Order: sequence, then C-alpha cells, then structure tokens
Amino acid sequence: MDVVILPPFYYGAASYAVAPAERNGSVHVSSEQLMPLARGLFTSLLKIGFRNIHGIIHHQSENFAAGMPTDLAFKSAARQLIFDYMEAERGEGWWGSEEMQDYYAQHDSGTDPFSWISFHPLMSDAIIQEYDFDHAGIGETSLMMSLCPEGVDMTRFDDSPWYCRSARDSTKAYGDTATNGIMEHLRTILRPK
Repeated sequence: MDVVILPPFYYGAASYAVAPAERNGSVHVSSEQLMPLARGLFTSLLKIGFRNIHGIIHHQSENFAAGMPTDLAFKSAARQLIFDYMEAERGEGWWGSEEMQDYYAQHDSGTDPFSWISFHPLMSDAIIQEYDFDHAGIGETSLMMSLCPEGVDMTRFDDSPWYCRSARDSTKAYGDTATNGIMEHLRTILRPK
C-alpha cells in the first residue's frame, strides 16, 4: 500500500477516571490542549497536498460513535480547519458556489472536502463483538502480548483492581485474533480514494 505513516501520538485526554494521577503514572492532556496541535498538524498536511488523511484511535474508542474526549478533540479540530482551509482557498460562500453543486455526489463517493480527514477506531464494531474490549484485562493484555510482548510482564500481575482480574487468562494467541482483525480493518479503511 502506498502510504505515509506518521509516528504514533501517545498522549490524549485520558482523564483520571480509572485512578488518581499521583503515583499511578497516568498522563492526561485535556482535549482543549489537543485541539490546537491537531489543527496545526492537519493544516500542514493539507497544505502539503494530502487529501486522504486517516487517524486511528484506540484509547476509549469503545464509545467511538458517541465520541470520547481524545477522538472528539481531533475530529472537531479537523472539521473546523476544513471550513477555515476551504474559506481561505475559495473565499466566503465556497460551499454555496456553483462549483460545489455536486457536493452531495462528492459526499456519497467520499471525495468531498470533509472526507479528506477521517478518524477510525483501531477495532471495528465487528472486532469488538468477537473480542474483549477492556482496560488492562484479558483483551488489552492479550493484544499487547501479540503486538508488543516486551511490554507485558505477568510476574507483576495484580488483580486487586477489578478491571485487571481477567488479565490472568491473557494469551498471545487470543491477542493474535484481534491483531488479525485489526489488520484487515486497516486494509479496508486505508484505501486510496
């Protein structure tokens, strides 16, 4: 696949919903702080000429359709900058101009300006229906065993938090099932337009 992959962005609006920050290591960056970074990044990519930009988000993506703070920050920044970019390129009233009369046909084919930047959960709904989506439980731990085995040390397993208890049953083989689904999902969404 002819694709440019930017380095992963590791920080997001994690919140402290799972555990307090002190002595637990959670790094939280508010969605209000993420938005200017996203605007700057996507504006630069548009100026370079990219028109098929995809953001893949995993953190808190079990509610992707409704949105969570990280993905909403990136989605909102992208949508607003498309309006700003198009207005700067074509002037006020760009959408209502005669040259946009085929907007709905563009929209249906996925070539309208708002499709230039899109976001997807790492795991599709179909994968989540077949695979445990969790935080530090069997699903996430098995996925890490598949994708980054050096990041899992089961000798440090602690089942005192309720959400970690299922991790005792984690296996690389179970993680591989999600990895295979994820790879197929990525091949589907990262197609040329």
